[in-house]
Amino acid sequence: MESHKSFTEEGFGSRIKCIHSGECHYSCDMCHESFRRKGEVRRHQCKQDGEHHYLCNVCNKLFSRQCNLKKHQHVHIGEHPYSSDVSQKSFMQKVDLTRDLRIHSAERPYVCDVCNKSFSQVSNLKLHQRIHSRERPYLCNVCNKSFSQQGNLKTHQRKHTEERPYVCDVCHKTFTSQDVLKTHLCIHSGEHPYVCEVCNKSFNIQGQLKLHQHIHSGEHLYSCDVCHKTFREKDHLRRHQHMHSEEHPYLCDVCSKSFRDVHQLQVHQRVHSGERPYVCDVCTKSFSQHSTLQYHRRIHSGERPYSCDVCQKSFRGQSNLTTHRRIHAGECPYVCVVCNKSFSQQIHLKVHQRTHSGECPYVCDVCNKSFSQQGSLKVHKRIHSGECPYSCDVCQKSFKSKSCLTTHLRIHSGERPYVCDLCSKSFSQQGHLKEHKLMHSGERPYVCDLCSKSFSKGCLLKTHQRIHSGECPYICDVCSKSFREKSVLKNHQRIHSQERPYICDLCNKSFREKSALKKHQRIHSGERPYVCNVCNISFRHHSNLLVHQRKHSGEHCYSCDVCHKSFTQKYILMNHLRIHSGERPYSCDVCKKSFSRKGQLKAHKQIHSGERPYSCDICQKSFTMKTHLTRHLRMHSGDRPYVCNVCNKSFIEQSSLRYHLRIHSGGASLSM
Repeated sequence: MESHKSFTEEGFGSRIKCIHSGECHYSCDMCHESFRRKGEVRRHQCKQDGEHHYLCNVCNKLFSRQCNLKKHQHVHIGEHPYSSDVSQKSFMQKVDLTRDLRIHSAERPYVCDVCNKSFSQVSNLKLHQRIHSRERPYLCNVCNKSFSQQGNLKTHQRKHTEERPYVCDVCHKTFTSQDVLKTHLCIHSGEHPYVCEVCNKSFNIQGQLKLHQHIHSGEHLYSCDVCHKTFREKDHLRRHQHMHSEEHPYLCDVCSKSFRDVHQLQVHQRVHSGERPYVCDVCTKSFSQHSTLQYHRRIHSGERPYSCDVCQKSFRGQSNLTTHRRIHAGECPYVCVVCNKSFSQQIHLKVHQRTHSGECPYVCDVCNKSFSQQGSLKVHKRIHSGECPYSCDVCQKSFKSKSCLTTHLRIHSGERPYVCDLCSKSFSQQGHLKEHKLMHSGERPYVCDLCSKSFSKGCLLKTHQRIHSGECPYICDVCSKSFREKSVLKNHQRIHSQERPYICDLCNKSFREKSALKKHQRIHSGERPYVCNVCNISFRHHSNLLVHQRKHSGEHCYSCDVCHKSFTQKYILMNHLRIHSGERPYSCDVCKKSFSRKGQLKAHKQIHSGERPYSCDICQKSFTMKTHLTRHLRMHSGDRPYVCNVCNKSFIEQSSLRYHLRIHSGGASLSM
């Protein structure tokens, strides 16, 4: 497109023609850079030579151009010859007045021919064009880092010189650039001058507003040239690109740990220094990162700005939402290279990998116990401090960890969210479901390396190994008796406290142990789940089935070392040994009569009380002992279970059979 603009001077007209044609007739003989005007070459050469011919007679500052000296002299005389009739502001230079007028008129005459973005100043357009050309002409002579703007290079060089010329007059903190100081001052003033016109959210930095506006527009300006992933912020792209290069250029001078970007290094260094500069104005809790403080503040405000578009569940942090979405997608992008197990979160993979490496980096400074997770150490420390910060609002019971409280609350709610997909049995804890599933699979992955006995749970193996080591770490603080298991100690302590927390809801009988209540409830329900595979007799308790099966096998595990008589049950051996020792530990507190068995004492006490709790439902005759009732019922039923293997004569009682057998063995012939 031709220009029809007219000019009075021939030379000026020829210069304008050069602008349209792009011709550059003048060239620097040192660097060969070309220019449209001779004066531009002269100014350029002065910069290259470092020549400064024009001297200020007030402060002796040198300038390469006379016009720059003239502008500078306005500083000393305080002259502002250029005045705006719109903003009523006055300026030293005409170019500053022109800029001001464009702010009010919103004129942006300089347009980028690549992306059509417009600017009020030609210098801003020039800087912007370097984004497209990727030109970074200003090079640091210390680290060779390059910059698109000279001011950025100048600020960067202060990192090497450690110069921080800009000082906050409130807290005296120093900064490398005036812009950073300006932003810092907003912290003291509370000023947030940059306001989003969509959601009215305000910011103290213009750059933050710019980034925030990308959320509304959905714009992702920065694209990775390797995987084509797009980003709202340039800094995020830079961090992402380090993933492809696996470059960690920023090194901690304390522990030598390396990081992808300088911000990560700065945050990490606070671990060593203990610095936590970000303080919550509600509860005064301090944090090492501003983002962590921001997330924490949402606990007080109840704000959950990130919402799942599938189930409408809301979250405090965007990362929490991203992780949650993987539940719906079934996505587990983090895979263990050792066992191929996959995880939805990188931190979970990291913790899992410590299973293979055996690494436990978190050490308790009280007992030196080490943990693979920081959270586990935190909970463990509460054992030493006695702290139980999580409290149940139903029964006021307190807990060391939030997960324990969550599990406990299911007792009140009756919630059992973990369901077995084989038998539909439900559980309140995921760990219990996991253990239950091993019953179906028959898997016993935990094997003792001493006796090769296998277990379905790691904790059972740990308890079993104490049999070999003789370790009994749980000690009663009343009688000093020690136990292999914490649960056994807990049950034992109820003997001292007389506590019987488990109550039958049918007969109100109370028990020290939950398992004892469970067994008792089978009396009411008539449930006998343990069946002998030889004779099909069923039992309420597994232990009773085991004892019964010894009758078929003829096994007598427990042997007396005095008379070598053997028994099927340990308690029968214990009772038998008292015959040899004469021990009678159970004494009646009424008549002082003593007995070798607890059951005998119980039956004896009923003589004093007159109690006869066992009643025949046929003839209403009552008895002090259950065995007497059982014997009596055989009279009604005609049942004679004890049979002589010589003459097939049967008897109601075992003692009668024993007496009869003496006839066959040549003993005294006694009439029945």
